[in-house]
Amino acid sequence: MEKIKVLVVDDSAFMRKMISSILESHFQIIVVGTARNGIDALKKIDDLDPDVITLDIEMPEMDGLTLLAKIMREKPRPVIMLSSLTKDGADKTFESMELGAVDFIAKPSGSISLNIKEKETEIISKVLQATKAKIDIFRDSAKNFEHNKQFYDKIESGLKNDKKCIIGIGTSTGGPRALQQVITRLPENIPAPIAIVQHMPAGFTESLAKRLDQLSHVNVCEVKDGERLENGKAYIAPGGYQFRVIDTPSGLRAKVTKEESRNGHQPSVDVLFESLAALPKHQLLAVIMTGMGADGVNGLIEMKRRKKNTIILSEAEKTCVVYGMPKVAERTNLVDFVVELPDIADTIVNQLKIRGE
Repeated sequence: MEKIKVLVVDDSAFMRKMISSILESHFQIIVVGTARNGIDALKKIDDLDPDVITLDIEMPEMDGLTLLAKIMREKPRPVIMLSSLTKDGADKTFESMELGAVDFIAKPSGSISLNIKEKETEIISKVLQATKAKIDIFRDSAKNFEHNKQFYDKIESGLKNDKKCIIGIGTSTGGPRALQQVITRLPENIPAPIAIVQHMPAGFTESLAKRLDQLSHVNVCEVKDGERLENGKAYIAPGGYQFRVIDTPSGLRAKVTKEESRNGHQPSVDVLFESLAALPKHQLLAVIMTGMGADGVNGLIEMKRRKKNTIILSEAEKTCVVYGMPKVAERTNLVDFVVELPDIADTIVNQLKIRGE
């Protein structure tokens, strides 16, 4: 098996050494070089032609975001960002994902993380998975996304639904980009709350929610324990917590708890979807989008088992950055609609209209 060639870019000699050591501990990976800043990295990319690049955001002379934009424009290939656990770090992380980064790894303790070894499994896993990502989708995502007011007006008009409904969305790698294309195209009067699990560590989901809220007609927030879920609002599970929806005398509320991970995930799509399956009075509509692994499939099975009229959408392989979670969902033969990303919002709204007639 041919080894995956990786270039490690970081201004810290310690971090370059540690990340290289972690990666080379895996038999499928070889670190072909390191670079101390963006200028150095551009030369190394030409000389070494790496399959994957790990890239620090904060660097002198040419920072990670400037370098990333150049890579995606001139030498496109999978790039994984290393980000600090700060608000500024989170904001720059989402900017990098809009520029075309496949994924990111949060440094556990600042720019020079002496405990980066804690991230060994995640670093190796994300580099291995990055080779499967569709770079053209990432590279073109920012220029292809346009806020389409005509689309919004079209789906807003005549949207009436007197039945109680709730929408659940689960996604992982490539999810922030996918969520932007779906959530920003939903009308503010959508007759259902939207519960979302995006695989992401603590400290980043709040920034994701705020970013989507600024772009969307629906309100978007990081959900809080006990919060009442209302129509026309989207609620994102906080990183590092499980998110369930429960039925109470005062309506649907969020139950947010710190627990063991489910199959390595906290938040977990399965945990959210299984809680939706237990709601006694609501029509369920579930969406599974781009991401590696199989999180969400057990929840989808439980939804259909308990409520035969559950509507399930999966993102089509053509537009998935990583066709993992949707692929596993489709293999169950329970998916009602396989839909390309630009059409998911339209399909959601049309289904709500049909069910409300």
